[in-house]
Amino acid sequence: MCRWLAYTGSPILIDDLLYKPTNSLVVQSLHSRLGAEATNGDGVGVGWYDEHDPDPGLFRSIEPAWSDRNLRELATHIRTPLMLAHIRATSGSAVQQTNCHPFRHGRWLWMHNGLLAGFAAMKRDLVLAVDPELYPYIEGSTDSEVLFYLALTFGLQQDPPTAVSRAVGLVEEVARAHGIAFPVQMTVATTDGTRVWAFRYSTEGQSRSLFRNTDVAVLKAQYPENPVLHNLADSTRVVVSEPLGDLKGAWHEVPESSYLVIEAGREELTEFRPAA
Repeated sequence: MCRWLAYTGSPILIDDLLYKPTNSLVVQSLHSRLGAEATNGDGVGVGWYDEHDPDPGLFRSIEPAWSDRNLRELATHIRTPLMLAHIRATSGSAVQQTNCHPFRHGRWLWMHNGLLAGFAAMKRDLVLAVDPELYPYIEGSTDSEVLFYLALTFGLQQDPPTAVSRAVGLVEEVARAHGIAFPVQMTVATTDGTRVWAFRYSTEGQSRSLFRNTDVAVLKAQYPENPVLHNLADSTRVVVSEPLGDLKGAWHEVPESSYLVIEAGREELTEFRPAA
């Protein structure tokens, strides 16, 4: 499995998110508290946006996050108002750059924690369901990237919740035909550079962990002496596989079978159901 974070809010150095928190993503790459594995050392990736280009920048590496010197160098020089970051623990596919998250198509980014159980048996059926015009853009061999391109096929760029619902519904339909009982385990984040969508779902109803931060204005009132909080705009939102620190009251669990939409500091939580 993997760990990830999605951030939107005040422009911030990537370093401030990946390295500085008590339970930062780099710390989690070695000592995850809530993951299926304690170590997530099969690659790292960061996708970010800036005011100069609507399309995101992307850094992906097969190095473990804790020892990637290029990542450390970039993190101290890139400031961004919106980013996705991911540390990988492979569920069987090769350790290679094209299998590292986030995945990018145009201005869209996508990352996934979990797996499609029985993917090898389902792969041909799922790949054939991808729009032929999109198929050439699939570079790697992961179930996560195929799920992304299924969502794009079903209209991710127009209606992300419906597209993800249809993609997951298709996976479950194909799985039933192959006798696979619990095919989908996922927390997914995707963004177009303006809004962020975060999904938590599993066929079995026992999804991997996912949390969102408490409203920053509330945290500022609760912790007036905390300088980190007071450097953030009230619109700042973070969604994470596991909390970045132990500040009491700072994190809320995202409910099972639900998704978040975040834009300009506003967030909406909605039930998620796969479409038949």
